[in-house]
Amino acid sequence: MSGVSFFKMHGLGNDFVIIDLRRQQLALDSSRVQRITDRHRGVGADMLITLEPPRDPRAGIFMGIHNADGSEVDACGNATRCVARLLMKESGQRHTVIETGAGLLQCWAAAGGLITVDMGAPKFEWEAIPLAERMDTRGIDIKIGPIDNPVLAFPSVVNVGNPHCVFFVPDIAAHDPSRIGPLVENHMLFPERTNVGFAQIRARNDIRLRVWERGVGATQACGTAACAVVAAGARKGKNLTDRKARVELDGGILEIDWREADDHIYMTGPAAHSFQGTLDAELLAPS
Repeated sequence: MSGVSFFKMHGLGNDFVIIDLRRQQLALDSSRVQRITDRHRGVGADMLITLEPPRDPRAGIFMGIHNADGSEVDACGNATRCVARLLMKESGQRHTVIETGAGLLQCWAAAGGLITVDMGAPKFEWEAIPLAERMDTRGIDIKIGPIDNPVLAFPSVVNVGNPHCVFFVPDIAAHDPSRIGPLVENHMLFPERTNVGFAQIRARNDIRLRVWERGVGATQACGTAACAVVAAGARKGKNLTDRKARVELDGGILEIDWREADDHIYMTGPAAHSFQGTLDAELLAPS
């Protein structure tokens, strides 16, 4: 197989190998995805993204999303902004529509070189997360630590194109996503696994968030997690947050606006181009 060209991009440090399959062919399986995203022997990335002809004529592209472990998912907010930047540069327009497994996403160029994505309406029904059994999704029955004195307990869950479990904590520095994240990601309550967030509310419109991503691990940023924490916080018992908030992740800041007018979450943040290159044929060889 001859070399395959790619873009390397990131949103707040959440990084992607992006391969345009409209102009070249590449058969992907989990092993090949793992080799390409490997940070020691491949290009290195949290995810591999493919650009494919859209299934829906209203979209400019279909975006395929592959985690570093080779699994496929339906949504990624940071990758959506990166792909939107590529498509708007390609078309010369300030608006584009991206099709994903989670539906059509409207994207716009915003002030200061940022990009806004309409991430759609959050889902709170237990079967939409999905959970293995019926529970109040404002606080599900998960406890970390001793049963009578847990370190973490009763996280909120929400689906924003993918499942998220959010622990609201008084001190984010007291919790290690790399230690707790895998336990919750693979908890029996989540038949499709879950992303795991740790959120400290500094003010009703100011949130500090760290994330363990399903199939990836601890990441610098996660766009859907930022959307999830605002939706979960605004819905939580005492309405912990406003519907519009600044969310600071390890890699930087996203602005999230869960609008009452249409119930959709609008995410605004940067998308950066790192470099482009060609995948060597040896990297793409069959396993």
